[in-house]
Amino acid sequence: MPATIRDVARASGVHISTVSRTFSAPHLVNPETRGRVLACAEELGYRPNRAARALITGRTHNIGLIIADIANPFFPPLIKAAESQARQRDYHVFVADTNEDPVAEEELVHALAKQVDGVLLCSPRMSNSLIEQLSREVPLVVINRQVAGLPCVTMDVGQGARSAVEHLTGLGHRRIALLSGPRGSWTSREIRRAAGVAARAGGAELTVLGPNQPTETGGGALAEQVRRSEVTAVLAYNDLMAIGLIEELDAIGLRVPRDVSVVGIDDITLSRLTRPKLTTVATPTAAAGRTAVDMLLQHDTVAARGSRGGGRSGASDDRRTTAQVMLQTELVIRDSTAAVPADGRPRPEAGLVTPGPHRLAGPGRPTVATGGVVAS
Repeated sequence: MPATIRDVARASGVHISTVSRTFSAPHLVNPETRGRVLACAEELGYRPNRAARALITGRTHNIGLIIADIANPFFPPLIKAAESQARQRDYHVFVADTNEDPVAEEELVHALAKQVDGVLLCSPRMSNSLIEQLSREVPLVVINRQVAGLPCVTMDVGQGARSAVEHLTGLGHRRIALLSGPRGSWTSREIRRAAGVAARAGGAELTVLGPNQPTETGGGALAEQVRRSEVTAVLAYNDLMAIGLIEELDAIGLRVPRDVSVVGIDDITLSRLTRPKLTTVATPTAAAGRTAVDMLLQHDTVAARGSRGGGRSGASDDRRTTAQVMLQTELVIRDSTAAVPADGRPRPEAGLVTPGPHRLAGPGRPTVATGGVVAS
């Protein structure tokens, strides 16, 4: 006969409610007691019945994670970190991909609302007003976007873009192109705003090309525009676009960094494997995933939903957190940037300049916690 919760309580010398909390809210149980209960449960072969527990608590112990593009290497570290963090709290994560489609985002939130205790909405393309409306249906934490009145985890891409442009102007570049990201992207707007400020401060002209698809193909398609614009440096919305651009620039006879310097954003694994190795702004994606899970499960955000038996969340629920956390980014200087050509213009094939790795600042540390608003 399978072991029951009563058997575990008797064996570990605690009340049944303590055993229940050990599995439903382990962070609320004394570590020593929790360890003893888990050891007894393991010895007895006890496994909590999630369906029964959901009927009692109103919680599914499931979290939805909706991301813009699962094929983008930016997202897997965030997904893995979120899943790991959730498992430590006895939650499971359901991952859904929208393929950069705001209509699919809305449909997925509706579909998941009754199956999960909350949703992590990563790099959404929907309007702020629609996100706010959906938050009344299910607890939401937004990643990579600031939405007034909702809990958000962002990465300081603005500071990263400023550091990247300052690096380029410090190398003498005065004509810089910015390859912007997809329409509706909060991150792309932040990068554009910050890059513009840094370019003006450094006496440089910033040419914005976009919006664009945030893919290698999207970056490569801009190679001819970059050549015709006669810029000497490029900041791309992400590493995939930067890598695609470098490949196509090479195909039309321009070498990086001898003729054109290129900087990406994200520091995906591919940025260290390309030739030249990519100078980029590292974003703390794993830290963002962990922080978002913690934010969703703390401050009674999910507990409040459970206490209503899994019902719809009211807009007046004042137990929800509205914290907005921004994590620090880091400029990583590698081989794809160099001093501006002597005549200030891109020129034909030449050897590569390799300044070597150098890191500024440190990723993943919170730098700002604010209730400020950035409208979409």
